[in-house]
Amino acid sequence: MKPDQLLPILEEAAGRLDITIKYEGLAASGVSGTGGLCKVRGQWWLIVDKKATPSERVAILVDALAGFETGALALSDKVEELLSARRAAKAALRSGKSTETVEGPPG
Repeated sequence: MKPDQLLPILEEAAGRLDITIKYEGLAASGVSGTGGLCKVRGQWWLIVDKKATPSERVAILVDALAGFETGALALSDKVEELLSARRAAKAALRSGKSTETVEGPPG
């Protein structure tokens, strides 16, 4: 599946998990990176650089959603594969079996 096809599916899944997505100009504000997940006053927010490519946006969303329970969302096999792979990478990093850099929520 292409990033342009995955993006609306992931955005919808985030909405169903009560994650607010904001596309902002991060570079102009002096923030480095393309985005990430944060919790503000008990609400999850996913801030994404509005200049991020569709592939970068998908990667940010997959990274964020991998930290949440998504089983009840009835996502496609492809999306579940992406989330499972990301969860496995995070677990490997926590156990010291990977040198990959991970940003996002624990879990």
